[in-house]
Amino acid sequence: MGTAKASTSVVPRLLLHFDYDCFYAAVFEAKNPSLRGIPLAIRQKQIIVTANYEARRRGLYKLQLVQDAKRICPDLVIELGEDISKFRDASKELYSFIKSFSWNNKVERLGFDEIWLDVSDIVSYNRELLNKHDLEHSFFQTSRDDPTLGFAFDATQIAGHTYPNVYDSTSETDELTLRLRLGSHLALHIRHELEIQKGYTSTVGIATSKLLSKLVGNLNKPKGQTTLMPPYWTQDGEAGNVTTFIDGHDIGKIPGVGFKLSQKLREFCLQRPAAIDEGLIYGGTKEHVTVADVRKHPDINPEMLEKVLSGPGSAHGIGQKIFDLLHGRDDTEVSSARVVPRQISIEDSYIRLDTMPELLKELDALARSLLNRMRIDLFGSDDGFDSDHSGQAEDAVSTAGKKWLAHPKTIRLTTRPRMPLQPDGTRVRSFKRISHSAPLPNFVFNLNDSVDAMADKLVRETLVSMFRKLHPEKAGWNLSLVNLAVTNMAETAGDSKTASGRDISGMFKRQDEVLKDFRVTDLSEAPPESNNSGHQEDPAWDDVSDVSPAPANGILQTRKNSNEAHKTLFEDEDDEETGWDEDEHDEMDELCGECGIRLPTFAIGAHQRFHQQAAISS
Repeated sequence: MGTAKASTSVVPRLLLHFDYDCFYAAVFEAKNPSLRGIPLAIRQKQIIVTANYEARRRGLYKLQLVQDAKRICPDLVIELGEDISKFRDASKELYSFIKSFSWNNKVERLGFDEIWLDVSDIVSYNRELLNKHDLEHSFFQTSRDDPTLGFAFDATQIAGHTYPNVYDSTSETDELTLRLRLGSHLALHIRHELEIQKGYTSTVGIATSKLLSKLVGNLNKPKGQTTLMPPYWTQDGEAGNVTTFIDGHDIGKIPGVGFKLSQKLREFCLQRPAAIDEGLIYGGTKEHVTVADVRKHPDINPEMLEKVLSGPGSAHGIGQKIFDLLHGRDDTEVSSARVVPRQISIEDSYIRLDTMPELLKELDALARSLLNRMRIDLFGSDDGFDSDHSGQAEDAVSTAGKKWLAHPKTIRLTTRPRMPLQPDGTRVRSFKRISHSAPLPNFVFNLNDSVDAMADKLVRETLVSMFRKLHPEKAGWNLSLVNLAVTNMAETAGDSKTASGRDISGMFKRQDEVLKDFRVTDLSEAPPESNNSGHQEDPAWDDVSDVSPAPANGILQTRKNSNEAHKTLFEDEDDEETGWDEDEHDEMDELCGECGIRLPTFAIGAHQRFHQQAAISS
């Protein structure tokens, strides 16, 4: 049998996993505090997709029919959750807030309501500041640059709950224990600030890996935090806390083991297919197989798991990966914060979708949602997390000071056909999806057209032909799901680490602020203004900056109409071959102080020599 080794890193990582409490309900509660404390549910169509803890206390649960929920809880308040833009906006806002506590930019989102934060560097920094002779009166610095920023804490105590509840540390100054204490106090600090400043409560898990931090955080919901304490691994023949903790989990609850893989593992252990919920909504399994059941199976090893789990589309080395997860090992890194997502995906499920008019209607709705998502998620400033569009109509995304952060190159259409009825009238349940990809048309980046018009064009010119490739037959298909996604993101120029290059125009705009104290200006020779310049009075120029220091003779004045620059940029963005080089479209015009003519920057030098030659000749 294979063995799983503990991490051998000298300094263990320290990860925090944040899970916002009842996030979807909390979004409504944050906007309307009167909803707090009363039973609240969020519905999509006729299904309750989530509910707050008060509603759950009354007996409500996910995927419950609305009519059943109202019967159980007559005073239930139900909000419509089909427009997910409000949830996405809130998720971005909270992400940006938590990201502000990071030093290493290792902040990774999972869905709308979960975040991993790698605080290894912050913990290491503060570990060195501890006075081992006075741990009770410690101070946690949240800034390298300002030692006054932070909070006081007791480094002899863990903040919040622990697993196990009673633990035996080998020493009060044990390195891992100290780091976990520091991490727990930082987690408590961030949770407190999140609630005070943003109005959201959260649950946090503190451990040395993404796997363990996510799982241990589930132990004390809501509004709690739990730290997985050492010893983590087997010592002197006794199982470590990682094994005892993870063994009791159902195999399907392990992150990285999805529904399909968990069903294969259940079938392997049970030696038969595991029964699943037969309701209208695709449900979970009726038979539970724990991690311990799989891990202790006499035939389980990485090679056997590779045979059991591998198949078309499976990742290479899936056996070793799952074997490590079963033993609580996970060395995957917290991804650095991304400016843009890897893909944007919209989908909907159906009881029956089997006619072309219905399909066209659904494709149009999905296309509109997808295009709106692109305008929100891929259009903004370089930090990628603007929420300036809050409260605006989705078509009315502000373009001021913003740009496309990325151009997706590929559009993908995915469907999930239902299996045909069997002779006995039953239907074999299938989770198989089929998909087709094609180049994304460039017109979707044109902000001058409405989303409705572009969605209609996208359906007619692209999606229908893609659907025909998936389902060439004119009728007979019966779909339970349709998914529309854009992928293959190509980031535009910017200052983020993942950008395709430096944003030259952005550098020029910021250069004015950097160089303002070094600029030489001869006020005695103020340049004449042309009649149509309006530079000094027009407030539209207030945020327009010079791109280069003015020469000592004071004869040059830089001008740039920001609206014109944006217009040029957006027109050219339809061309995927040339749309990336923003400096190409951001040329600056300058006024000649002698004659008032406006010329491109590159031509002004030659024009000055013309005046010099004319002066000599005269």
